[in-house]
Amino acid sequence: MDGLALLGLILILYAGAVVYITLKKPEAIWNMAKIRVFRKLLGDRGTEIFFYLFALASAGFGLWLLVN
Repeated sequence: MDGLALLGLILILYAGAVVYITLKKPEAIWNMAKIRVFRKLLGDRGTEIFFYLFALASAGFGLWLLVN
């Protein structure tokens, strides 16, 4: 496994973590300053959508790195 494939795998795992955090909304993470700023600007639903899109992009890029 080369470095780019490893990075792809890490990105896929990261996307899974983002989806998990978005679904479960653990207090310690959901109330971090950066996420509170997102929630203030986008609202709760907008923040969830943003995180899902970010996870999708991370997983897609990670998958692309794995197959290339």
